Amino acid sequence: MSERIIIIPTYNEKENIEKIIRYVFALPDEFHILVIDDNSPDGTADIVKGLLSEFSGKLFLEQRKGKLGLGTAYIHGFKWCIKNNYEFIIEMDADFSHNPDDLIRLYNACKEQQADVAVGSRYCNGVNVVNWPMSRVLTSYYGSMYVRMVLRTPIRDNTAGFVCYRKKVLETIDFSKIKHIGYGFQIEMKYISWKMGFKIVEVPIVFTDRKEGTSKMSKGIFKEAILGVIKLRWSILLKGIDKYKYKP
Repeated sequence: MSERIIIIPTYNEKENIEKIIRYVFALPDEFHILVIDDNSPDGTADIVKGLLSEFSGKLFLEQRKGKLGLGTAYIHGFKWCIKNNYEFIIEMDADFSHNPDDLIRLYNACKEQQADVAVGSRYCNGVNVVNWPMSRVLTSYYGSMYVRMVLRTPIRDNTAGFVCYRKKVLETIDFSKIKHIGYGFQIEMKYISWKMGFKIVEVPIVFTDRKEGTSKMSKGIFKEAILGVIKLRWSILLKGIDKYKYKP
């Protein structure tokens, strides 16, 4: 059994899901895949179901009853992966904005460099983004800078969604205390991991905007991420990091 697995949350990704699955399984290094589908009306889950027998023991599908948010999808996946004893658990989008060829670099940052969290970062060396309009580049870059200033973290790409966690990190966090469900979830998870003393390494990547399908980014999601960091900082200052630690 592989010690590493990729969680791919999906909602209306019929154009991309089979392509990304086949691409990952064609890589020279083995990764398992867990797809978390939020009842996509376009039949995304049915496409995955059609591949389960072909990739038996490597491809898994969890279906939820509706569109419940990115954060809850990942938490559902984290719990599944912990239960099934995967040591390295990776977040990745279905739309090829995260290059599957970078998976081994993220894994090696944890396995060989002893990182607890490896972040695929767009902002390690300037801005490494392809096919974004300038307005979105500036919003993302300065938004990430704002998060760093408020939370005072050393992480350059706090909203990154291409991340590898060691199992022990996810076993330490009480997911019931994680409040963000959109892209603020990514900020909260990194911040809590850092405050708990886990080693975080950023791995430079090139982020390429999706070519097929529809982006899930919205003003509401961005607002949650930007405004939520202030509440997050105050929560830690007032209640301490122990609030987020899992207590069996």
